[in-house]
Amino acid sequence: MSFIDDIKARARQNIKTIVLPEAEDRRVLEAAAATIKEGNAKVVLLGAKEDIDKLGEGLDLSAATIIDPKNADKLEAYIAKLVELRQAKGMTEELARQSLTTDYTTFAVMMVKCGDADGVVSGACHSTANTLRPCLQILKTAPGVKSASAFFLMIVPNCEYGEDGVFVFADCGLNQNPAPDQLAEIAGLSAKSFEQLTGKTARVAMLSHSSKGSAKHDDVTKVVEATRLAKEAYPELALDGELQLDAAIVPSVGASKAPDSPVAGKANVLVFPDLDAGNIGYKLVQRLAKAEAYGPVMQGIAAPVNDLSRGCFAEDIVGVIAITAVQAANK
Repeated sequence: MSFIDDIKARARQNIKTIVLPEAEDRRVLEAAAATIKEGNAKVVLLGAKEDIDKLGEGLDLSAATIIDPKNADKLEAYIAKLVELRQAKGMTEELARQSLTTDYTTFAVMMVKCGDADGVVSGACHSTANTLRPCLQILKTAPGVKSASAFFLMIVPNCEYGEDGVFVFADCGLNQNPAPDQLAEIAGLSAKSFEQLTGKTARVAMLSHSSKGSAKHDDVTKVVEATRLAKEAYPELALDGELQLDAAIVPSVGASKAPDSPVAGKANVLVFPDLDAGNIGYKLVQRLAKAEAYGPVMQGIAAPVNDLSRGCFAEDIVGVIAITAVQAANK
């Protein structure tokens, strides 16, 4: 059984309801049909039924719940709740109605906020900002979390590194240039996400272009400070830095460059120093190593709302739906 098949099996053990607000995209409908067929989750599609039926011709979507936000039964209740939540920010009934009936991601997030769904998957044809803005405004971060972040679950074929080729890469989708305290929190959240999804012990490497003082630069100093803060905040974690990528995952290099490290040479959670490095890194591995890349998966939000790459395939969406369901089951 492949890793993603195991995730799907876990999703089937505790069925959750996942909203897909981008029913205008054929890939999303294909993913919805596959998810229903496999039994990984209950699916809600947002849009006009006639439009979905036309675009989804040839797909079995009979078990999907289709809701048109423009005339939804709970629209008025959602409007009242959104005004209540955002009134201090200038939200009015008119603005709430406009937002809920034109921005379907906002409607989807309100479904989760009101307990009518367990999670949201969006981003196949919208920007990350479009997906994240309503969830941060409405759901907000989980208790004790200062900043949300994003990771990719990477599954690299025929790979002896990480957890038999399984890694979490973070942050690859949200925080542009995290400060040391943010980077430390990303490390803690990413370790938790890895263990939640894999059932294995996280080994976290704080990545840099330097290993244990081999280079001097403000960028290195940031990672050193982040490592110190992470060790203080999460003393139970196997975590170390600063480490170059090869020192983090290749046993022989780790033994040479960081012989006393509990992580060097065997890391399975890679925390990148900034968004440039993280985004470039995951795409290199995805394209050159032909890895499966699921995400960006959000962490630190009060309920699971996950983004997609606009270059994703239907099977990628199926995987992210299953991941979202597992997250919801382990809230």
